[in-house]
Order: sequence, then C-alpha cells, then structure tokens
Amino acid sequence: GWSFSMGSAYQFHSWRVFVIVCALPCVSSVVALTFMPESPRFLLEVGKHDEAWMILKQIHDTNMRARGQPEKVFTVNRIKTPKQIDELIEIQSDTGTWYRRCFVRIRTELYGIWLTFMRCFNYPVKDNTIKLTAVWFTLSFGYYGLSVWFPDVIKHLQSDEYASRVKHFRNEEVSHFIFNFTLENQIHSNGEYINDRFVMMKFKSVTFEDSLFKNCVFEDITSLNTYFRNCTFMNTTFYNTDLEQYKFVDSELINCTFFHIRTGCQISFDDDYSAYWIYFVNFLGTLAVLPGNIVSALLMDRIGRLTMLGGSMVLSGISCFFLWFGTSESMMIGMLCLYNGLTISAWNSLDVITVELYPTDRRATGFGFLNALCKAAAVLGNLIFGSLVGITKAIPILLASTVLVCGGLVGLRLPDTRTQVLM
Repeated sequence: GWSFSMGSAYQFHSWRVFVIVCALPCVSSVVALTFMPESPRFLLEVGKHDEAWMILKQIHDTNMRARGQPEKVFTVNRIKTPKQIDELIEIQSDTGTWYRRCFVRIRTELYGIWLTFMRCFNYPVKDNTIKLTAVWFTLSFGYYGLSVWFPDVIKHLQSDEYASRVKHFRNEEVSHFIFNFTLENQIHSNGEYINDRFVMMKFKSVTFEDSLFKNCVFEDITSLNTYFRNCTFMNTTFYNTDLEQYKFVDSELINCTFFHIRTGCQISFDDDYSAYWIYFVNFLGTLAVLPGNIVSALLMDRIGRLTMLGGSMVLSGISCFFLWFGTSESMMIGMLCLYNGLTISAWNSLDVITVELYPTDRRATGFGFLNALCKAAAVLGNLIFGSLVGITKAIPILLASTVLVCGGLVGLRLPDTRTQVLM
C-alpha cells in the first residue's frame, strides 16, 4: 500500500526513500528484540535456572491477569534440563591448535543440528512431518507462483489491448513542419521528414521504420518505448533529448550532432500508466489479505485449525479454476483479491498447526525446515509460472488448482491440535 501511494506521489525518483521505508520494519524488529526475554529452554540448557524460572513466572502472571486471576501463584514442581549435545566433548585450551578447536566445535554443532533434524522424521512425528511437507510445499508453490503470475497476466492483457489500438502511418512526406505535440501508440513506415523540427514532445510507444530524417532538429524530447528501426538521419541535431544510442536500431546517422543527452528514466506515472498499474494491483491484492486475517483470527478456535486449513486451500484451488473465464482486467483483479483473502487463512492456520504438532525439542528445527522448503517451492513456482506468462493460461490455472486442492486434502488428514496440550 505504501509503495502505491509513494509511487504516485514521487514517481520513479523515490527508490531510495522506498528502500529506507521498507527497512524500517526490520530495524523495528531488531529494537523490539532487545525487550524480548530469552527462551526459558535455552536458559535451562546453559544452566541459568533462576532466570528461566523468572521468565516463566512473568509469562504466568501476565496470562493470569488477562484471565482475571491475578492472585494465582506460579509454582514449579520439577525442572527437566535438556541434554546438551556436545557435553561429551571437552576442548582444552592447551590441546591442539586454535583452528582445530574451531573445527571440532563447528563439526559438533552441525552434528547436533543434523541429529535434531533427523528426529523430526522419527516416531511419533514422522507421519506429521511428511504431511506437513506436502501441505507447505503445495501452498507455497501455488500462492507465490500465482502472486507473480497475476500482475504479469493483467499487464499482458493491457498490452494486447493497447497493441490492438495502434495506428499505422505509411509513406508520409513532411517538410518544414514543427511537431510540438505528443505521439502515442503509432508506427510510421517509409516516411520522409525534411527540415522538420520536433520540439517539446513526448514519444510514447512510437516506432519509425525505414524512414529518412534530413536537416531535422530534435529538441527537449522525452520518449518511452520508442525506437527508430533501419532509419537514416542526415545533418540532424539532437538537443536535450533522451534518445540514446540503443533507440537507433540498425539506423545510420550521417553528420549528426548530439547535445546534452539525458540518461536514466525521464518518464512519470502519468506517461507510463503500466508502472503505476503494477503498484495498484499489488496494493489491492495486499489489501484483500486484511479481512482474511480478521476472519482467521476470529474463527481459528471456533471451527478448528484443520477445517480452516483444508477448507481455505480447497476454496483457493476452486477460485483459481474460475480464472479460466477471466477475460478482463477487473475480473482478474477481483479473482486476485478473492484468492489472497482465502489463502491467508490457510497460512495462519498452517503456522498454528505446525507449532502445535511438534514437541519443544524439535519445534524450531521442524518449523525452520518447513520454512526453507516453502522458499524453495516459492522459487520453483516463480520460475514455472513466470515462464508461462503470455503463452497459455490453462497450465498455470490447472497446476495451481490441482496442487492447492491436493494440499488441502492432505492437510485434513493431520491430527487436530485444538484441544491438545503442547508437548
């Protein structure tokens, strides 16, 4: 949403401001982490039992006050200290060299990580890990794949509609004329322009082909998607324009002069509405997530995690199928909003289920593994869906619908954790 509003206000020149504002959440998170208490489990592992007890007491007292029971006293019957994976390895300062000590320490840590990771595939969580892997992969593949595909397809529809309105001008012969207006979406072929002046103009999606420019002047020109193909320029002057060398494709310039050539992007959103449209589409898609978050927060404990996960993914897959009938920009944007609103409920419920299915000693490792798999699926989805833009709609729609429905059906096979005590 911010990118949309800032883009319309600052146009293309705000990327530094945009990057700074995007970095603010990360900076805020770092600041907030300084006020976060340390994990009680970690404190127990390093032998700081009193600090772990105080943090648990703080959590207990906060929860009891929220329940209206501030008088309830926090008690601990026993403390079970987690086994440290490297407690059997002692590295003395006078044994070996420093790099050997570092190597042994790193190897021990990696071995401990590997053992914890493999425990995610042992009883009693092996079956859950396999099912969660399928759900995380399918949801990420479909969601991120379509997130890239949606804006590109809408832009492709716009491009096709824009190209259908192109105007062709052939065999023009213009001499001693002053062009001082905007040319847009035009193709000029086999023309001759003698002693003409192009002053204070904007060229927007204009192509000159096999044309001759003789004794002409181009002054204060701004261009977008404009090219001169196989053209000849004789005794022509270019002053304060953005017509760089790459815009002259297979063209011949004879005795031509360039002064004050402007480099970089000179186009605003008013000139190139497609750039503004990309922000707008993403803004609407992101805005549609808000009601989905509210609904999932209110209904998570009422209808259950599994019902929300499976139902959201199946409904998302069905909504994808209706994209087949999307022939206009407004219809595609509406389906994008519906899809995002449905899918976010699946993400929220999947996060809760994943946390509640793993015991404490494997929770972080299992969640991290599934998130890494999620990113791999996102990259794969971006590559596959992005390569099909402008080629066919059938494959992306059927692929996304299939994987989402299958993932939702697998998610319904997971155990219900609504009333389950965390391990």
